[in-house]
Amino acid sequence: MTVKPTGHYQLRGDGLYIVFDRLLHAPIEDVWYSLTNRNAMKAWIGTYTGSPATGAVRFRMNAEEGYAEDEGWEAISILFCDAPHRFVVDGDGAGQHMRVFSNLTERGGMTALTFGQRIYPGTDVASMGPGWDYYLDRLIAARSGAPMPDWSAYFPAFTEYYQDLPVPHPARPGILAEEAGRDAGAVPEPPGATPSADSAPVGNP
Repeated sequence: MTVKPTGHYQLRGDGLYIVFDRLLHAPIEDVWYSLTNRNAMKAWIGTYTGSPATGAVRFRMNAEEGYAEDEGWEAISILFCDAPHRFVVDGDGAGQHMRVFSNLTERGGMTALTFGQRIYPGTDVASMGPGWDYYLDRLIAARSGAPMPDWSAYFPAFTEYYQDLPVPHPARPGILAEEAGRDAGAVPEPPGATPSADSAPVGNP
C-alpha cells in the first residue's frame, strides 16, 4: 500500500476540525458495522466495553503496544448517532478533551467516509494527523484483506505535512485562543437516534 497524508482543515458549526476522507467499495450499512461493532473494530482500531444504548462506553485501541489488561481505556460519550449515517463522540484521551465525528454517504454501491477530530488548544496536529491516516488506512486494509500498514511509514514522515497544513482564512488569526473560548460541550447538530445496544462509535489516535 502506498500511503500519503490526507488530512485537511474544515470549519464546522462548533469549531475547527482536521478532516479525512476515504472511499470504500461497500454498502453504507457494511461500513457502519466496521466503524461501530465491537468485534469488527478489533480488526483495525480497538474495542469497547459497556452498552452504547446508555450513551457511554469504555474504549481502547489495540494497535498500541505495552498495555496491561486494565490500562489504556478511555471513557467515551456518544453525543449523536444516526445509524448508518453519522455519529459524534466525546472523550478525554491522554488527558485532553477529544471530539470526533464520522459521516457516511452511499452512491452506486460505494460509501464515502468523512472522519474528523476537533482542534482544541494544545492539540498536536503533527502527531494526531498521521495517527488518523494510519488508522483509517488500517480500516481499508482490514476490509480488503490487505497487509496492515506500518506505523513507521506515517510517523514522523507525515509531520511536516501537518505542520505546514494551511488553516482556513476566517479561522487563522488566533485560532487556538478562539477555540479556547468556545463551549466544549456544544454539539454540531441536535441529537439524533439512540445508539443501538451492540454498536458504538469511538476512537482517538
